[in-house]
Amino acid sequence: MRESDLTLLVAAARKAGTIATGYFGQSPQVTNKPGGAGPVTEADLAVDLMLADFLRDKRPDYGWLSEESQDGAARLSTARQFVIDPIDGTRAFIDGAKDWSHSLAIVENGAVVAAAVYLPLHDLMFTAAAGDGAQLNDAPISVSQSAIDQARVLASKPNFAPALWKGATLPPFQQAFRSSLAYRLCLVAQGQFDAMLTLRPSWEWDIAAGALIVAEARGTVTDARGLPLVFNNAHPQVPGVIAAGDDLHADIAARLEPARANQ
Repeated sequence: MRESDLTLLVAAARKAGTIATGYFGQSPQVTNKPGGAGPVTEADLAVDLMLADFLRDKRPDYGWLSEESQDGAARLSTARQFVIDPIDGTRAFIDGAKDWSHSLAIVENGAVVAAAVYLPLHDLMFTAAAGDGAQLNDAPISVSQSAIDQARVLASKPNFAPALWKGATLPPFQQAFRSSLAYRLCLVAQGQFDAMLTLRPSWEWDIAAGALIVAEARGTVTDARGLPLVFNNAHPQVPGVIAAGDDLHADIAARLEPARANQ
């Protein structure tokens, strides 16, 4: 009997963790991607190569979208797609910080149906399958229900610029940051933080897995305009992300300037 897609993603994520931790703290070779797209290490590439071989061997009919693989139009005509970030938080990985992750998702008809986000140095495995809830190390998790004046919100500093908020007034929430977008989403799903947002165009591989995990943890996750996230786009970006419990999400979205800048 064929293993489930989620079981496959979990196995792949653990394999990725074994490879990445072998490079961690060993001064891996780093190069910069063209066009200011950021750094990539030999660990990113090694994980990507393993995942492509392992996952595509198991599901040869699935499309492939990965941050570290050349993209093409072939995935657009497939029924399901892998959406992969081999190491999310590469800068943290290079700096010797531990809050980087492997982000693995499967998309069908524009929606994520299975997801795994793994932080090997913390041994945290966040998982979700559509309709089955979200888990951390196999235990159910759910978002918090904090009001905005008590909320802790994960985002990079540019997203807290007053000009992006109505009346140039930043809401009275606490600000925090983690390098990995996937991990930020999972921390919201776990209820450790109350919301996350990024108002700049976001690559699908950074957010696909975490978006399902938040949704299955009974949270609301949309793009920065408040519209549903759609994946497997020809240009694999979405216009930002807001994730939180239902009421807090609505409050944050209502306070943002409609014509907010891309941050």
